[in-house]
Amino acid sequence: MPEISRFFGIVVQMYYADHDPPHFHVRYAEQRALIAIESLAILRGNLSPRALGLVTEWATLHRAELMQDWVLARAEAQLNPIEPLE
Repeated sequence: MPEISRFFGIVVQMYYADHDPPHFHVRYAEQRALIAIESLAILRGNLSPRALGLVTEWATLHRAELMQDWVLARAEAQLNPIEPLE
C-alpha cells in the first residue's frame, strides 16, 4: 500500500483499486483507521483524540490532493506524495 504522507509518527496510505467511498488509511503506533475524504469521518477503526485531530487538520488542508490521489489509486497509477503537517 503506497504511503502518501507521514508526520508526527502518523502514516497515511491508500490502496490501489480500493472500494468506495473515497478514503485513506491511517496508522499511528498500534492504532489503525480508515478516514472518509469528504466528511473526514472514521469509517473503520479508531485513533486517539490527539492523532485524529492531527489527521483531520492535515486532511482539511489537503482534501483536493487526497481526492486526486484517490482517482489515481483507482486507476492503479502512481500516487503523489502530500506534504506532511508541520
